[in-house]
This record gives sequence, structure tokens and C-alpha cells, in this order.
Amino acid sequence: MRRPPTEDFARASIASKRLDSATLLPFRQRHAMVAVASFGSVTMLHSRLLSYIDEVARTGSIRKAANHLNVAASAISRQILALETQLGTPIFQRLPKKLILTAAGEVLIGHIRQTLKELTRAQAKIEELKGLRRGEITVAMMSGLASNLVPGTVKEFRLANPRVKLNLTLFNTGTEIQSAVANGEADLGIGFDFAKDANLKLLARAVAKLGGVMAPDHPLAKRASIRLNDCVDYPIIIADTSSAIRPYLDAAFTRAALDLRPIIETNSIEIMRHAAILDNGITFLTPFDIEFERRAGRLAYVPVRELTNDAQALMLIGHERGTSAIASVLAEMLKAMMQDTIL
Repeated sequence: MRRPPTEDFARASIASKRLDSATLLPFRQRHAMVAVASFGSVTMLHSRLLSYIDEVARTGSIRKAANHLNVAASAISRQILALETQLGTPIFQRLPKKLILTAAGEVLIGHIRQTLKELTRAQAKIEELKGLRRGEITVAMMSGLASNLVPGTVKEFRLANPRVKLNLTLFNTGTEIQSAVANGEADLGIGFDFAKDANLKLLARAVAKLGGVMAPDHPLAKRASIRLNDCVDYPIIIADTSSAIRPYLDAAFTRAALDLRPIIETNSIEIMRHAAILDNGITFLTPFDIEFERRAGRLAYVPVRELTNDAQALMLIGHERGTSAIASVLAEMLKAMMQDTIL
């Protein structure tokens, strides 16, 4: 009479040599393959083995695991025995009516379950990208970016992904953008000088210096650089105190011992740009703020010596847990746009 698979399993001879780093390292390297987006035959073989071990640990029985997974009990038994031989230690303790994890098995099962979760997430993202390209993405941003940098990237993305709906939501402050991404209202956020947040992941960062912005025919537009003292003879349009730019400017004018007397103070970057174009004025912005107008030849950017050390960081953020596959595609395009804009 044929013995049950569990008895075969219990009678197996298992070497009792100690685990050392030389034995463990190849195992970790091979099984890390399961978490990547390579779903060939080798990877799927590893994922099946991890599923076998996980199910045996949950049920305490090879026969029950085999029934749940719809595979032969002998197949599960052979693969687990082979792994134990490779590791040089048992991962299950064989009791008369149950299998329980050994100390080594407890260490291994944590790795296995995390790997299976990562595999499931990776498979979902790959399915999302298999020519379907459907879904919805919400991007939280500041208004100046919405009318300048982002539209070109959105156009490029829409041409490649016409069935994806984009929601571009404007916020007044970086804190509001961060909150929208952290609580799931937005998939991505783009803005300046975000504070650190454990719930958020920095996807891209590009730094640009504040400088003088004016019409191309302005008397100062052709200079290689200017001083704040050069600017005070012209109408100055400046960000108001609610803007992240203003503290830099206040400090710079104070260091230069100059009175800041703007003709316009505003929290709107659009107004600052248009006033500089129409009123022969000067405003102070970064290249990110005037990218469209600069390429179109409607505005010029000139470095200001007193602002040499004052820069703003444009940041792209997502949730710490990650984003959908299609949102990751948009994030890569936004990242490329950020890098291309730096002068």
C-alpha cells in the first residue's frame, strides 16, 4: 500500500548543516527575481514555489495545500524538499498530524509573503500597460505651472494615451498639494519646495534660480546678468507675501540696502508675467515660471547677481505606496520636462 505524501515527506532525510551567508546569498538573489517585472518561465517557477510554501504554512498540511492549489501533493513535497536541501536546514517541523514552520521557516515566510504581494502589484501594473492604457489620473499643481509648464507635457501624454482621462486640479499652496496626494485625492503633485512627508515619495526634483524677467526688448534684457540696483529704475511687479518667492526677494533687497517699491503685488504668476510683457516692467521668477513665454520669445530671463544663491526646487511627488502604472508613465514625462526646462 502506498504511503501518503505526508509520510514520504516526514521520512525524508534533511541535512542539518548550519546556514551561512554563502548559502543564503544565492537563494536571495534567485528569489528576488520574483519581485521584478520579468514574468518568464523561470520567474513563474519561483512564484509557484513561494505559493506552495505559503499555502503549506497556512494550512499546516501538504495535502490540504495541494487541494487548494489544485496541484499534486507530490509536486509540492518534491519542491519543498529540494529547497530545504539547498538551504541546508528544514523550514517545516514534521509533527504527526501537522507541519509547522521552524525558526528558519518563520524568517523565510516573511520574505515569501512580501514577495508575493510585490509580484501581484507588478502583474497588475503590467496588465495595465498591455496596450489598454485606460484609467484616470489626477494631478495637483499650482496655477502658474498649470498655464505654463504642464500643458505641453499633457498634450504629449494625451497623444500617446487618448483613452486616459486627466484631471488637473489647482491649489494655492504646496501644503494643499501635499495633502491632496497624501489622502488619495491626487495621484501626483507638482509644485515648489515641498516639506518632507513620510506619506509621500519624491519622484523628481529640479532646481532653478530666481532671476529678472522682462520683455525681450527691455533695456536690460540683453545683459548677461543684472543687479537689483539696475531694476529699481523700472516698474517692479512682485509676488505678494503669500508666495514662496517673496521671502527670497525681501532678503535680497535688504542685503542690498534697497527699498522694495513695487507697482504691483500679486499672488498670480500669470499677472506677473503679463505685467512684465505689457508695462516695460521687471518681475522675479524662475525659468520654470516662464518656460512657454520664453520659448515663444515673449519674455526674457536674466540672472540677478544678488539672487545667485536663491533657488527654488520644483518637485514631483506621489504617494509613498506608489502610483498606478499609467500615472507612472505621466510622471516620467513630467520628470523629463522638468530637466529640459533648466537653463
